[in-house]
Amino acid sequence: MTTTSDRSTDSRALVALTELGRDGVERPTRAELDQGLNALYARIAAGRVRQRGFVRWSLVGVALALSTLLALQVASISRKRWSAPEPPTLAYQIEGGSILEGGYLRESGHEGIKLLFNEGSRFTLMPGARGRLRAVDKEGARVAIERGTASFEVRHGRDRRWLVEAGPFLVTVKGTVFTVSWDPLSERFELRLRRGRVVVSGPVSGGDVALRTGQRLVVSLARAETVITEDHPEDALVGASGAPAAPTPLASQSSQSSSAADKPARASPSAAPAPSTVAKVGGERRWADELASGHWDRILESVERAGVQATLDSASSEDLFALANAARYRRRADLARAALLAQRRRFPGSPRALDAVFLLGRVEESRSSGRARAITWYDDYLARAPAGAYAAEALGRKMTLTSELGGPAQAQPIAEEYLRRFPKGSYAGSARALLRVP
Repeated sequence: MTTTSDRSTDSRALVALTELGRDGVERPTRAELDQGLNALYARIAAGRVRQRGFVRWSLVGVALALSTLLALQVASISRKRWSAPEPPTLAYQIEGGSILEGGYLRESGHEGIKLLFNEGSRFTLMPGARGRLRAVDKEGARVAIERGTASFEVRHGRDRRWLVEAGPFLVTVKGTVFTVSWDPLSERFELRLRRGRVVVSGPVSGGDVALRTGQRLVVSLARAETVITEDHPEDALVGASGAPAAPTPLASQSSQSSSAADKPARASPSAAPAPSTVAKVGGERRWADELASGHWDRILESVERAGVQATLDSASSEDLFALANAARYRRRADLARAALLAQRRRFPGSPRALDAVFLLGRVEESRSSGRARAITWYDDYLARAPAGAYAAEALGRKMTLTSELGGPAQAQPIAEEYLRRFPKGSYAGSARALLRVP
């Protein structure tokens, strides 16, 4: 017959076993608990009909059974962890520069900046280029190229995802070797793919573009041109540690048609709109970030919701500039022109107001009969900023448009000036070609 002391001993044993299970590596599932308790109850019931001496042996058996159950559970968890490990967070070291607040990559010498990642990938920002490291985590990395050329050797990883921003373009990468360049002045994007596969999204004719090994993509936003060619393997890329092949400039001929009878006429800012009580839209740099991520449609949708005039009256200088570029990328010349004129009217002393003068020339070039007016804007910019950021581009565009409207002879003095001031500029080849024309 089971006594009170026996029941007390059983209770203490149960408490000890419960604590053993509770302190295990992982809490057992409900099914495992039910199975263990059923076995325990069965052994206790059997012990009550046996002799007193067998009770302790039963408890020892139960303890061994539960210990075995816990050991199997730990082994199962260990197998799961070893069979499907989570990828470690990416780590990197920088050579030739440093990273500042906001991810800005600052070059310390004259050989560019290299980022070497712990899983084998490499990223090189070429000398003079400007970029940012936007994010690094276990999922991958996101890099932004604001100007210049960068090369990538991305190690293939099933669980990794690399994203490269280059102006308004976004490159989605897996295991790939390629170079990418972006020139904000001429609005020219180029990608040379040596190995692997990438997808380029952005203001590309025909939608997203998937490139394969040996292909080269060149997009000129100013001319609305998208060109894909086959590169020789040795020309596609020399490696992330070396300099890439120099980009081949696009032809400088414009695809727009215009009559030579068009007379130059300086574009004048429109009359100031009526005051608006609408709160400031966009917020400083918000649309600039959207533009850099290729989300120009989001900018345009925000303008439609708030109202065009309300936006022109209340948006910040940076947001107006981003709006103008988003509208240009979507070929909405009227909206781009309005945003640039608002920039000049509301922020006349800002650097963006000077940039707007040059971009107004770009906008006029996109119009069917605006090339003569574009030359007027380029002249205005060159008079205001002869050594400005857009000076070489403005003079090159003026040379090209003058040749188209008035003939090579009329453009030759401009070509001579261009070669004198910018002998290595992107329009130097066109200038030399003009000077060889009899």
